[in-house]
Amino acid sequence: MKIVSWNVNGIRAVAKKNFFEDFKEMDADILCLQETKAQDNQVAEVLEKLDGYTFYSNSAVKKGYSGTAIISKTEPILIIKGIGIEEHDNEGRVLTAEYDNFYLVNVYVPNSKSDLSRLDYRTEWDAEFLKFLKNLEEKKEIVVCGDFNVAHTNIDLARPKPNYNKSAGFTQKEIDGMDNFTEAGLKDTFRYLYPDATEKYTWWSYRGGARTRNVGWRIDYFLASETILSKLKDATIYADVLGSDHCPVGVEW
Repeated sequence: MKIVSWNVNGIRAVAKKNFFEDFKEMDADILCLQETKAQDNQVAEVLEKLDGYTFYSNSAVKKGYSGTAIISKTEPILIIKGIGIEEHDNEGRVLTAEYDNFYLVNVYVPNSKSDLSRLDYRTEWDAEFLKFLKNLEEKKEIVVCGDFNVAHTNIDLARPKPNYNKSAGFTQKEIDGMDNFTEAGLKDTFRYLYPDATEKYTWWSYRGGARTRNVGWRIDYFLASETILSKLKDATIYADVLGSDHCPVGVEW
């Protein structure tokens, strides 16, 4: 099983680049997309040319904003949109696929905004999302992937000191939120396999040549039930795949 996750920063934009070639090259059984920035019918228009895959999307009420999608070789048993709380579900941020042995949850976690004006909402969102995940885990193992909009530890971003408690994605509240996920038994697959790996990032600002200089953040993750960890073969960061300000990440087991 090979699953890849990618914040594409606009599915219609990335489709005009190397998206389909990159998808073929990565050869994933399942591809999860975040920030599609398109309505369901627009996502379908982009993906309908894919042969041998089924696809599903969860779009925001607001057009051109947020949104998630799942592309799968195997048709899921069930698709769940959102987490069952209306105030959190109007931005299309969560899309879950149930398979025989596990749930796959695709998530685009809210950004706290540059002025941190959405930090309190983000904190509430994290707590409700964790409850949703743990409820699923009572039935089957879970894998949750996507853009979590947080660098968990100092080695997950190039410049921790100037960003700590000042920049969205590296405040203590957001770090605590990720701690809550991992302490609840949803482990960071990349860190499980590569605990000391440095300069491994998944997002780079478009400003100042950040990607060329690898001044980045690791904010895209695969978390998994602890029972899955022993099955892991690899966790990959596809840093050379362009087309978005994020690169894809993947797991194999």
